[in-house]
Amino acid sequence: MTRDLFARHRAVLPDWLALYYEDPLEITHGEGRHVWDAAGHKYLDFFGGILTTMTAHALPEVTKAVAEQAGRIVHSSTLYLNRPMVELAERVAQLSGIPDARVFFTTSGTEANDTALLLATAYRRSNAILAMRNSYHGRSFSAVGITGNRGWSPTSLSPLQTLYVHGGVRTRGPYAHLDDRDFTDACVADLEDLLGHTRAPAALIAEPVQGVGGFTSPPDGLYAAFREVLYERGILWISDEVQTGWGRTGDHFWGWQAHGRNGPPDIVTFAKGIGNGMSIGGVVARAEIMNCLDANSISTFGGTQVTMAAGLANLNHLLEHDLQGNARRVGGLLIERLRAVAAQVPHVREVRGRGLMIGVELARPGTDEADPEAASTVLEEARAGGLLVGKGGGHSTSVLRVAPPMSLTVAEAEEGAAILERALRSI
Repeated sequence: MTRDLFARHRAVLPDWLALYYEDPLEITHGEGRHVWDAAGHKYLDFFGGILTTMTAHALPEVTKAVAEQAGRIVHSSTLYLNRPMVELAERVAQLSGIPDARVFFTTSGTEANDTALLLATAYRRSNAILAMRNSYHGRSFSAVGITGNRGWSPTSLSPLQTLYVHGGVRTRGPYAHLDDRDFTDACVADLEDLLGHTRAPAALIAEPVQGVGGFTSPPDGLYAAFREVLYERGILWISDEVQTGWGRTGDHFWGWQAHGRNGPPDIVTFAKGIGNGMSIGGVVARAEIMNCLDANSISTFGGTQVTMAAGLANLNHLLEHDLQGNARRVGGLLIERLRAVAAQVPHVREVRGRGLMIGVELARPGTDEADPEAASTVLEEARAGGLLVGKGGGHSTSVLRVAPPMSLTVAEAEEGAAILERALRSI
């Protein structure tokens, strides 16, 4: 059955629509932190549909909210008052940390970043954007144009002028040998030098932890130091929280809070986990920025009632059960367990991350040379052992991405770590 579906997939869908595994997997249902395939095999899910199943598969509160709302009305567009949308916007605005915040809902993180770029360029009347090397911000024309990861940027054409800044990757590049303070100083000096050679850009867009890039991040405080330089020139700071939001990093509710010494970003984008699988993205910005557009705009599907009901139920569950605290506690145990394994596996270059956002970078032993073949081997072996993980990384996709639902238990963390250990030792 799966082979037949694979053949049909290849016949009607684009060649560039990537699938994991030599024998692709059809997931038919899930519960908690587990999913099942069409053959009935059970897997511990350590990737959550690319960090999207944030709380749990088939979370009763979310499925109940979706069913009840669908029984009333599914959709009406933003042309009409929408109570669930207003209620979720109120919660997000309050949690964002941005003063006088306004919220606009979209259907994806890509569209959220697109909207943030539109707002920033309109507000600043500039089409120049600062972005981080190794970054990823989505699949739209403008988002691809600012993505600093060649593997995910199929064209150099763009409506924006993009200038790339050092700092998103701590352990590679020309400043990797420096300690954290000197690394930050060097990146700030690079930013100041870059700005001395160009007209002032509209904004800097940055992921606090780079997702597709392999869960890399700078030292805490780097973007706060950047903000001092940006603020002097009126340049906005956009924090792309599509993967880092809602407490996944454990230490903070938003990834930007590790860099919050000089206040919150001007714009925050979010998506993925808030909907727990429902299609929700969004932008939070100060009112003067959000309201700067001088033309009409609506959204047909952004903020639709059924997705907003899911988002409200999911967010309430997250807060009431302190899943941020769970991500900190269980994620801390998991990362230390994986570091202990890595010390005995020559192919592991680094285990990094925070909370339940962990990257295991593989390289050829004794070198910094990426080893994508080893990553593919581990991915397959982990699946054979009953564990699903992701891949990423700006250097030939050689990073295993570990990001389970934030309700992960200690026992499940130990089980997943043991399977991943066996897979790593199989290289």
